Amino acid sequence: MTDARKRDCWTAANIPSQRGRVIVITGTAGLGYECALALARAGAEIIFAGRDRVRGETSIGLIREKIPGAILHFEQLDLAELSSVEACGEQLRARCERIDVLINNAAVIMSPRRQVTKDGFELQFGTNYLGHFALTANLMPLLRKGDDSRVVNVCALAANRGKINFDDLQSEREYKPMAAYGQSKLANLIFSIELHRRSMAEQWGIQSIAAHPGLARSDLSARGINRSEENKVPLLFRLLGSLVLHSGEQGALPLLFAATAPEAKSGMYYGPGGLGETKGFPASAKVPRSARTESIATRLWDVSEQLTHTRCDAL
Repeated sequence: MTDARKRDCWTAANIPSQRGRVIVITGTAGLGYECALALARAGAEIIFAGRDRVRGETSIGLIREKIPGAILHFEQLDLAELSSVEACGEQLRARCERIDVLINNAAVIMSPRRQVTKDGFELQFGTNYLGHFALTANLMPLLRKGDDSRVVNVCALAANRGKINFDDLQSEREYKPMAAYGQSKLANLIFSIELHRRSMAEQWGIQSIAAHPGLARSDLSARGINRSEENKVPLLFRLLGSLVLHSGEQGALPLLFAATAPEAKSGMYYGPGGLGETKGFPASAKVPRSARTESIATRLWDVSEQLTHTRCDAL
């Protein structure tokens, strides 16, 4: 069987032993839960970082029911508040000697009306992208000490039609839910590729890999939307959610591939290999032209450092 054919049927059963490895996952439900379950089963120590301690502890309890010896912890993190990101970084630096994998997964999606984070950023751009940029910067010293350390930035198919609008990054002039979401996920992809470039150039020793889940059940759950606002979600979005093209467990596979597979390469982008990258087993994903443009990546990196008051190279 060729290497390409092996990748066609890559599943969680292919995850190498993760015993002794420390993995931080943002988001305690949906894809975050599915990743944690598979990685705990492979022997990793998991640190769930999320806003809701009750939800986090519930997910930990469910995993321990399935894997009695699993090592899991919860760390408070609100990606929509830079002071919380900084506090989480301080706590993890105090708790951990190193971090081997950081999976930047948590997200809010398709908020029907424009909302802002506590720092005044548009909610989706601030949470999905800027919060993870700042968290990665805060954890760089621990990642530098990791063994085969990886940063996995979770993107989405929406990135393919996304655009970085430097003239209106916070959607103050015009807010469209899907455009704002697409921008935030495209920013994650650009960040992932640029982090790879800088890590290679500066010899940081960190692999940076992007992944998306296709159209997964958890990807369509609209967890960032209040129940009272669900009826305002665009009809197409709700119809896709009802189709359930792809289970959360299956959707997590590209993320797990990026986080653990020896053949996953830094600077690459992975997603489902099926029709339109909506479902299937992990394979290389299409990178939009805008995500390959270094001038855009450099400008976004500089703006992100200014907005978050952090530096990824401040080791």
